Formats: sequence, structure tokens, C-alpha cells
Amino acid sequence: MSYEKVSQAERIIVGTKQTAKALKTDQVKEVVIAEDADSFVTTKVIQLAEQKQVPLSKVDSMKKLGKACGIEVGAAVVAIIK
Repeated sequence: MSYEKVSQAERIIVGTKQTAKALKTDQVKEVVIAEDADSFVTTKVIQLAEQKQVPLSKVDSMKKLGKACGIEVGAAVVAIIK
């Protein structure tokens, strides 16, 4: 389901640094995390999303998440922008 949400979203941000920056400036509607991503990479974003009370959903595959974003590589974190 979240793969569809990402692929149909008008504006997304891919990557942990950009997502964290967008969370800090309250631009994010929802965060999607790949469960097979390294927790070292995703922990900061998860904490920020919980702090800002932004909905967080998880998907099983970085590769599929990247594909849903229209990129050739895997994506650990994607933010759907307001």
C-alpha cells in the first residue's frame, strides 16, 4: 500500500538527510521507512517523525521503495511532502 502512496504522491523527498531537514521545517505529511534499511540510517528520522507527530509507515524493501520513487537504487527513507 505505501509503495502506491509514494508512487502517486505529487511531491516526495528521498533520503535521510533531506527527510530530516524537511521534518524539522514541518513540510512532511508522511514518512515511509524501508524495514531492510540499516537502523543506524533510519533511527534519527524515526525519532524526528515521532517528535513532530508525523505518520510513519514501513515497507519491506528498499529496492521496491526506490522503484516506487522512480530511481534505480534502493531508498531507505522517503518523505511525502504537504
